[in-house]
Amino acid sequence: MLESYIYPAIFTYEDDGIAVEFPDLPGCVTCGETAEEAFRMAQEAIEGVLLILEEDGEVIPSPTPVQQIHPSTNQAVVLIRANMLLARQGSESQAVKTTVTMPKWLKQLADQRHVNFSLVLQTALKESLGVSKSV
Repeated sequence: MLESYIYPAIFTYEDDGIAVEFPDLPGCVTCGETAEEAFRMAQEAIEGVLLILEEDGEVIPSPTPVQQIHPSTNQAVVLIRANMLLARQGSESQAVKTTVTMPKWLKQLADQRHVNFSLVLQTALKESLGVSKSV
């Protein structure tokens, strides 16, 4: 796994914004109203797709050389860098939803006392597992 990847993206400029697609990553598309937003969204999209490919053990495709991409008049080829170190760190600390089962009376009492279920469960799990890593 690499620390970063650089892929060409095709920015298509339209009246209502900028559509972004990655020729080497089918289905990796996004958009933005401004060039800055489109660039930021492209970076998030590519990092997300590459992270999924890595986690699934899939082959990461090689990027197409920029000179082999021939954009239309309303398009531009933009190189996007995916910072996988940051993407992996963000993925590890991402909150996930889980369902728990408890007696009805206990849930009602906790609701009455405005208990933060997520905080209580995280604290109890950390203590039970002997870990101190922050979320």
